[in-house]
Amino acid sequence: MKSSGAFAAIVLLILLATTSDGAISCSDVVKDLRPCVSYLVSGSGQPPAACCSGVKALASAASTSEDKKTACNCIKSASKSININAQLAQALPGNCGVTLSVVISPNADCSK
Repeated sequence: MKSSGAFAAIVLLILLATTSDGAISCSDVVKDLRPCVSYLVSGSGQPPAACCSGVKALASAASTSEDKKTACNCIKSASKSININAQLAQALPGNCGVTLSVVISPNADCSK
């Protein structure tokens, strides 16, 4: 299982589970998720508060299907150079208090 794919899938599913007003850009995605990188690469236990705040901010920022596709593609692109721990990535939504009604898959298709 590719760990960067798991990270992209998690964030995509977080975005799909929530909605709000606003538009999203790659700079927004990177800014919101930057506090999670160290945790997702080599962390343990609960993610840092700043990471969870970023995950929640990103989830609420994506209001349209296009926003969600943009965020997914930004994450996939950025995660290519980062060796993410897939187990930490899969646990991130629950550890940040975000409830998902779908199964997390490392095979996220950003076009859907």
